[in-house]
Amino acid sequence: MTNASGDFELTMDELRVVARFAAESAQDVLPVYEDANPGDSRPRAALDAAWEFANGARRTKAQRVTSLDAHRAAKEAATEAACLAARAAGDAAAAAYLHPLAKATQVGHILRAAACAARVAELKAGDDPAVGLQQIELAERRATPVLVDVLGRYPLAPVGKSRVAQLMSLLDASLRAAR
Repeated sequence: MTNASGDFELTMDELRVVARFAAESAQDVLPVYEDANPGDSRPRAALDAAWEFANGARRTKAQRVTSLDAHRAAKEAATEAACLAARAAGDAAAAAYLHPLAKATQVGHILRAAACAARVAELKAGDDPAVGLQQIELAERRATPVLVDVLGRYPLAPVGKSRVAQLMSLLDASLRAAR
């Protein structure tokens, strides 16, 4: 349901679908961060909090706190790949608090973890863009009809110059085209 401002409602079940999609993406690349930072459990805690919510637990302060902690870990990471892996975990936890605001910036809460994972795969393959596109295709196949429906309530992903922004825009466009 959309109100006069263009905002709408999101159910807890829909938020869980979004969190699951982001957590699946982050799960794939978390080892990149953990290998580079074996003593730092902040991204793992964020991913665990995301999975708890996605699997039916109540949305709590844990998702917010661990998300912020994982994003701090990303800023401290020594490599781009480790940074993006931590960011994906933080985004997965933050997905529990996706806002029902008709703003393009909210699309990042839905798709950025998958775009980060695709960029990590590119970096691991010697900066090969074809590998990133393959990962975007995998994310497309993992997207459920509910996720695509939620995405469709938002404006298009914001245009950006970074490779992650480009990958997120590609994923956004392909999911909307499949609607």
